[in-house]
Amino acid sequence: MADHDGPRVHDALALGAELIDELVVTPIRDTHHAISDRVHGLLDEPTGGAARGIGQAHRAISGAVYGGLGLAVRAADKGFSALGAAGVGPALEDSPAGRLLNAAVHGIRGDRIRDHRPRLAIQMAVRVDHRDLPLTPEAVAAAFPAAGPHVVVFLHGMTESDASWQRRPTDHGRRVPGDRTYAASLAGQGWSPVFLRANTGLAVRENGVELHRLLTDLVAAWPVPVTRIALVGHSMGGLIMRAAAALRTEDDCAWTPLVTDVVTLGTPHLGAPLAGGVGRAATRLGRLPETAPLGRILDLRALGIDDLVEGLGEEVPALPHARYRLVSATLSKSSTHPVGHYLGDLLVRVPSAHGKGRLVTLFPDADLLHIGSAHHFDLLNDDTVDAALREWLA
Repeated sequence: MADHDGPRVHDALALGAELIDELVVTPIRDTHHAISDRVHGLLDEPTGGAARGIGQAHRAISGAVYGGLGLAVRAADKGFSALGAAGVGPALEDSPAGRLLNAAVHGIRGDRIRDHRPRLAIQMAVRVDHRDLPLTPEAVAAAFPAAGPHVVVFLHGMTESDASWQRRPTDHGRRVPGDRTYAASLAGQGWSPVFLRANTGLAVRENGVELHRLLTDLVAAWPVPVTRIALVGHSMGGLIMRAAAALRTEDDCAWTPLVTDVVTLGTPHLGAPLAGGVGRAATRLGRLPETAPLGRILDLRALGIDDLVEGLGEEVPALPHARYRLVSATLSKSSTHPVGHYLGDLLVRVPSAHGKGRLVTLFPDADLLHIGSAHHFDLLNDDTVDAALREWLA
């Protein structure tokens, strides 16, 4: 399970240099030039054309300055990349801060990392001790010595990782003493918890294909015959699980008939307003030259963020034999309070988390649970949700 070929801290510095060039230097340059052109254009006629020449000189000088900054940043990118490729420095995944940074950057830029820096890209995998587990019978047996026939699979949301499920427990949004987790509670009931990690910057359906493949391999390598599977997804993780379960392949699927329960925690089944707001803001900012660079920054969002705008509708059917349990949260104690109604858990509103729109109900027979006075990430470890999981998966 060694991961000596994984990204190094220098790789993170190289990616940081790329982001500085793309998200800082270039937008500031373009905004500066747009404002300068606007001002000198307005002064051109009153000054008899003199302002145009001054503006051209100003652009040439500022362009040279920004060009020099860009060259320096790109040189740093190449230098750090070379050090990372040579294995110099500590591995990024060796520290909690590094793992958090890696997950967050992939949530925002994961598709571009996959396409342009494939050596650094997160691959969907089963995780044990914060390392990818090869899905061979020998490796799986060694990693799960107490493996049982009931397997509960946990998949995190956007910008999160397998470590996100270790969040300190809460009681309706308030931190409480102890180190209890959902996995520990369910292990006490005979379940074998399995944590996954995904590149959440990729499209939901693309991750669904990867999850379908991974669970097929996991069931084949599991030390004992699997007789029951429960899927637990937070936020985007719930969408990915739905996309995987809906896939139909030419080969007989070894895992979907075994799924008895699907639990989604704050999953935007019908979309998230914040994600849609990003796209609308990008369009509006692009209407003026002075604000267009900011719009282009928002347009650089990963494919996974785009998928959160609409969620997954009826075209991705539920498993007919599985029981769906849908959990929502609101910042207010009541979901009918104006704050809870409009803001939901800050990222996802209650109707979307419950799959209920004005014209559609995705899961008519689902069990619904609402957690008041809590935000989106409290759902990763909440006392009420923990008790519900133990009841649902009894």
